Amino acid sequence: MDIPSTKKFFIQGVTHDGRTFRPSDWAERLAGVMSSFRPGGATPDSYLSYSPWCVPTTINNVKCVIVSPELRDHEVMAWDFVMNFARDNDLTVAEACMLPE
Repeated sequence: MDIPSTKKFFIQGVTHDGRTFRPSDWAERLAGVMSSFRPGGATPDSYLSYSPWCVPTTINNVKCVIVSPELRDHEVMAWDFVMNFARDNDLTVAEACMLPE
């Protein structure tokens, strides 16, 4: 039985010196840019929705984007874009496992 990895990368909206990253909708913007990178690719008749590989969320009142390593497997340039965004903006990135729902 093939068990999918639960390891994810959490880009947190807090800089390394503790400042809250602005604008306040940065997570939704970043995930929106990545929405076409999804299993099976984007289809012309599909509605706009976030990719399951790059999802905005809030954890403990901190805006975050949860990024799946599957994005890297599908499109390495998209992965690099997201990780470079975090690095260029001095955002905290944590690697963690998500528990299944």
